[in-house]
Amino acid sequence: MPDKLKLNKFVDELPIPNTLYPITRSNYSSYYEVTMKEFSQKLHRDLGPTRLWGYEGVFPGPTFEVLKNETVFVKWINDLPNKHFLPVDPTIHGSEITLPEGRSVVHLHGGRTPAHSDGYPEAWFTKNFEKTGPLFEREVYTYPNIERATMLWYHDHTIGITRLNVYAGLVGCYFIRDNLERSLNLPRGEYEIPLVIVDRSFNPDGSIYYPSGPDPNEVGLPQPSLVPPFDADTILVNGMVYPFLNVEPRKYRFRILNAANSRILTLKMESNQPFYQIGTDGGLLEKTVKINEFMLLSAERVDVIIDFSQFYGQTIILKNITKSASPETTDVMQFRVTVPLKSADTSSLPYHLSEILRLPRTLAKRTRDLTLVRIKDEYGRSLNLLDGKMWIDRISEKIEVDTVEIWRIINIIDDDPHPIHLHLVDFQILDRQPFDVSHYQKTGNLIFTGSPNPPDPYEKGLKDTVRTPFGYVTSIIARFGPFTGRYVWHCHMLEHEDYEMMRPIEIFKPNW
Repeated sequence: MPDKLKLNKFVDELPIPNTLYPITRSNYSSYYEVTMKEFSQKLHRDLGPTRLWGYEGVFPGPTFEVLKNETVFVKWINDLPNKHFLPVDPTIHGSEITLPEGRSVVHLHGGRTPAHSDGYPEAWFTKNFEKTGPLFEREVYTYPNIERATMLWYHDHTIGITRLNVYAGLVGCYFIRDNLERSLNLPRGEYEIPLVIVDRSFNPDGSIYYPSGPDPNEVGLPQPSLVPPFDADTILVNGMVYPFLNVEPRKYRFRILNAANSRILTLKMESNQPFYQIGTDGGLLEKTVKINEFMLLSAERVDVIIDFSQFYGQTIILKNITKSASPETTDVMQFRVTVPLKSADTSSLPYHLSEILRLPRTLAKRTRDLTLVRIKDEYGRSLNLLDGKMWIDRISEKIEVDTVEIWRIINIIDDDPHPIHLHLVDFQILDRQPFDVSHYQKTGNLIFTGSPNPPDPYEKGLKDTVRTPFGYVTSIIARFGPFTGRYVWHCHMLEHEDYEMMRPIEIFKPNW
């Protein structure tokens, strides 16, 4: 790994991603074309232009703004080079040396989409659709946008190289709006800002660094070789290293996404002022939650309001207080409350936000126990698996459409919690309950060692990604539908996802 660069903090202003406009739009539908391409972009005042891959040639990609129930059609166009500029490990299933390196497929994360438009990992395609994966179906994707108003995000989902394509820059925001959200009089326009947080490491010339293996001198490892979850040493927000944002002394709405490959963020304001959380992955909470800090694993989102009205003239740093954070990654960005108030702040901070139709346990047709396990591969590398199964093993999660299931995710991997993401559905977290790991490993039987813990207040909305800590059974409940076909569930630590910690799900309609 190169020596850490000493980059000055808070010297670049926070960029705001551009909004993407459709080529055509009617009352009920719109059509977009989005091109993935290689480009260079300045990520810090003192760095040279950085080589990246991105949607429409920017990092992060442009933001979609769509309406609930608006049918959105997107033609994702691959104009990427044939050769990847980051190290590809051909020993990973789905990333063999015979496959093109410049392949891609797009997943709308959190979207309830037909299977042919979900971004299935084996539905990849190359430049001009010259080569396609075994499950490639169509060039134009369909997004019905039947979700509640929320912040989704889109990113690469190519089997075997998701970690590299996302790290190269293939991420962007996707907002769904509805009348309920508009009626709440929340901060909007220039006072509603997405914060896409990632980590990256840099070489002295400004190019991004990604390791080619755990240890180049370790005997027996292939080169390049997959690394364990990789935490880089520099924080970026909206594609800028440690930026600052000039704000007025008023309320702002921030839509925060952890788009890092694996880094855990625990966010807190240096001023100790609270966040007023109004939403999570799946949209608005039922009631506003006042919190001083919150944890975000890879792919998780929160929707918060920060009130700067009492801090005029001050500068405030958004901190990452995660225990594993290095000195370089404890600062995220800086707010400068130095802009005079342009006009009276008439936005609201409502207590009651929305209604969430909760699924009672009694609706569940089945409860599945699914264990997160770790073994060693033929090279001695860690191999993390979902319920002990590989990607190519027979599909075991076959679910009748529109039925409700409880999944109990049993984590016996002794390290950071794993962010588990299910495609197609929003779910509710029921609880997390500690258990005797040693007894379970010996007998396969669960003996609980404590009472169930309810989800944290900031997790009580609808979710698509859940934190699953070691030594706990994390229980979630979901209705699987409304579409049928093949989807996936996986760990959203991208290095884990790329190396077997992903499994297919089959949603089927029974033959009557």
